[in-house]
Amino acid sequence: FIKSRHLDDKAGVACLLTAAKAIQEGAASLPLNCHLVFTLSEEVGTGASGILPHEVAEMVAIDNAMNGPGQNSSDYGVTIPIMDESGPFDYHLTHKLLRLSAEHHIEHTRDVYVHYRCDAASAIQSGNDLRTAMISFALDSSHGHERTHIQSLEATCKLTLAYMLSEATFQRDRQEMGPLDGFSDQPMWPVPKERGWG
Repeated sequence: FIKSRHLDDKAGVACLLTAAKAIQEGAASLPLNCHLVFTLSEEVGTGASGILPHEVAEMVAIDNAMNGPGQNSSDYGVTIPIMDESGPFDYHLTHKLLRLSAEHHIEHTRDVYVHYRCDAASAIQSGNDLRTAMISFALDSSHGHERTHIQSLEATCKLTLAYMLSEATFQRDRQEMGPLDGFSDQPMWPVPKERGWG
């Protein structure tokens, strides 16, 4: 076990940087552009609201999986939540993560976080048109003297790496959306004055 302050989200940052280092040192070629994004305001709800490049089609947030009554998180693997308090994550992207975990023999479990919100929610609510999902490392006592397990961090790193090396969930998502030229406008009619409006 590892105990420290602020493992949420030092441990998530470490997992993402470890996966990036493995790709760089292994000279692997990514099938898609991959933007590593680190937010500072997830706790106040603005997280990834204004920092994503417009061409991003998928976003996988890395955060903590709280252990406790009513939760299905595991101390020894990665947790793939189906939804947080803002609603369900993208079905296809979430199932892709579950499939990658099974294919790469990564210890994993599913969970639902009903009192929890991650950066994916702020990305969607700010108008980004993208698929979102989340992967989580085990954590006890969030926002206190926190505890996780090295096996959970390793599983999170392995799934992050497998995801980064995978193709887009749907090939059509590789294509940039066309320009807005020719896209219809909302018709605007003058309001008749005889009805007493204006």
